[in-house]
Order: sequence, then C-alpha cells, then structure tokens
Amino acid sequence: MTSPDRSAEQELVVLLDAAGAPIGTAPKATVHTDATPLHLAFSCHLLDADGRMLVTRRALTKAAWPGVWTNACCGHPAPDEPMESAVRRRLQQELGVGVRQLELVLPDFAYRAVDASGIVEHERCPVFVGRVDGELLPAEAEVAEWQWVEPEALLAGIRATPWAFSPWLVLQAEQLPVLAGAS
Repeated sequence: MTSPDRSAEQELVVLLDAAGAPIGTAPKATVHTDATPLHLAFSCHLLDADGRMLVTRRALTKAAWPGVWTNACCGHPAPDEPMESAVRRRLQQELGVGVRQLELVLPDFAYRAVDASGIVEHERCPVFVGRVDGELLPAEAEVAEWQWVEPEALLAGIRATPWAFSPWLVLQAEQLPVLAGAS
C-alpha cells in the first residue's frame, strides 16, 4: 500500500456518525472549529526501557491547547489507512522515532472538549501504548518540550493540576493500564 498524501492542504480526517461509523471525510485544515464534527483520531503513549512514560508539551504555535502537557502523540488516520500504520507514521512525523510492542489498550475511548480559544475536539480516539524504538527527534512545530516520567509522578501531576494537561490525557489517565498500578 502506498502511503497517503499527507500535505497540510490535502490531509483528510474521517467523519463519524454517533455510533462511530464512517460517514465521509473533511479536510483537517477546516474540521477543527467551534463546531467540530465527531471524527476518528488516535492517541499514543510511549514507554522507555525503564517503564517511564513520555509526556510532551504541545508547541506554542498549535491552534488548540498550545503549551499544555500531553501524551507522546496524537493524530488522525487517513481514509482507509490502518490505525497502527497511522500511529507509526505520526510518531515519525512528531517525534522522529519508531515504536515496538504497539498495543491497543482503550479501543473505545471518545471525548469532546473545548479549548479556551473556543476550538472543539470531538473524537473517537483509540488509545495505544508502545515501547520507544530509538532516540527522540521531536518536530519543533509539534513539541515544545518533552520529559520521561515515572507513571506514579505523572498520575500525581495530573490529579494535582489537571488544567496543565490536555483534556484527553486527563480522561485517559484513569483508564490506562500502565497508570492503573500507579495510584
């Protein structure tokens, strides 16, 4: 399978009905507004060899949730792109790194959240956990900072200061198996 054209002008997201079935596509550049329709996305959490989790701080130039701390990466699969392929592609784009032992841990995760600017995220967002495979080379347009943290410290930080983290990470944290033993 050839990789889909993912230029900013042509990147498409998969629109979903209330039951999560695909109903069409829309350009990513136009879909995230104050009335964002439900669409397909994914989140990925990365662990290092010591079991620490990667948290990244979103670039300050991001339209939604700039500067907040979040998971390793998020993205959108192209129409007909297998989800695991999309996760691996986005990890390369955002962090310049591969992943091994990629596992789907929250297949039915979905959320809706509104940024302070009014931009809405409204996603069905399966959640993956993987082991980092290589050195991180984060893209400046995506990542302002990054840190490897112990799961217990991340969970404590999220509970103490949820406003400093992306809403999807706050919601995922209580459900992630890797954080379940951290409480």
